[in-house]
Amino acid sequence: MTAIETDVARPGRFGPYGGSYVPETLVPAVAALREAYTAAQRDPSFWDALHQLHQRYTGRPTALSHAARLSRELGGAQIYLKREDLAHTGAHKINNALGQGLLAQRMGRRRIIAETGAGQHGVATATVCALLGLECVVYMGVDDMARQAPNQFRMRLHAAEDRGVSTGSRTLKDAINEAMRDWVTNPDSYYLLGSALGPHPYPTMVRDFQSVIGHEAREQMLRLVGRLPDLVIACVGGGSNAIGIFHAFLDDHGVALRGVEAGGRGQTLGEHAARFSGGRPGVLQGTYTYVLQDDDGQIGLTHSVSAGLDYAAVGPEHAALHDRGRAQYTAADDAAALAAFQRLARTEGILPALETAHAVAEAIRLAPSMDPAQSILVNLSGRGDKDIFTIADLLGVTLNG
Repeated sequence: MTAIETDVARPGRFGPYGGSYVPETLVPAVAALREAYTAAQRDPSFWDALHQLHQRYTGRPTALSHAARLSRELGGAQIYLKREDLAHTGAHKINNALGQGLLAQRMGRRRIIAETGAGQHGVATATVCALLGLECVVYMGVDDMARQAPNQFRMRLHAAEDRGVSTGSRTLKDAINEAMRDWVTNPDSYYLLGSALGPHPYPTMVRDFQSVIGHEAREQMLRLVGRLPDLVIACVGGGSNAIGIFHAFLDDHGVALRGVEAGGRGQTLGEHAARFSGGRPGVLQGTYTYVLQDDDGQIGLTHSVSAGLDYAAVGPEHAALHDRGRAQYTAADDAAALAAFQRLARTEGILPALETAHAVAEAIRLAPSMDPAQSILVNLSGRGDKDIFTIADLLGVTLNG
């Protein structure tokens, strides 16, 4: 664990952030989850089983790739990509889904509830449930279903039941609301939350399952490049891929950390999902963190070209890293993400997820101002196959026409 976490008398806190703010009806279920994960943390056989699955099923370790052509074009720092897009199901989400799937089995849970925005967590959860023989229900905002139809269909192919959410913004926040309502009604189910947010123990648990990214990347940089990166960049929605790669570098103070939020299409509330520049501390869906909200404390609407970053809050550990200055957080707008998507496709033959394209955009922006002897490590958190219809629409391209 890192110095960000406070003393044992306040478990689940990252400085003032985190905690467990749940309705009374969920307190027993959250307490049972916390107890089960605490026991699993101390059980080497649990981690060995997860490690074996990653090796023979996920395809870990994932590759570290030098974006050589892109680096040459930019004329500055060398850009390296941690290739989570090569993990089974096409994103980092499988790391957490497998860990929590094993935990659900350990707890004797047979019905799994999940939420999804971009669909990658839904696909990963449905995949794990198929592997382990568990029932799977995934909540997804209907607006996200429209822009992520391939992933919706992939969930169905794995025998998951996808439930559209048509309330509120009809995106990720509302999918989480419905998943939590289901959990209240069915406390014997297991809620497999997809990001490093929500009530304790989720932020810590998801961070732990995703930290495999950073530990692999740190070792790969030392072995293949001969030194640690000068800068690590990751996109930040809820924050699981970012905290997953940041975690291994927290004590390496010569390594700068940068999270990239969704700048959307404007700076007014409802036009972006940049919590650190446009939000303030508050409670949302079980945790105290930075939240986009209006002057009356009502949760603000959000917008991003990427469904996975389209969320009003951020994980509490990121809030603590921000306040301490250990990580910086900036934003890339829709146009920059779209441009980065196209540039990486044309220079490296890689289609990044639109979420990931925000991190690529930041690397493209910063690399020219850095020395060629320096390096940037980008967490390529997912592949962009799921986004091709959105990309085609944004570029005015008619498919099958």
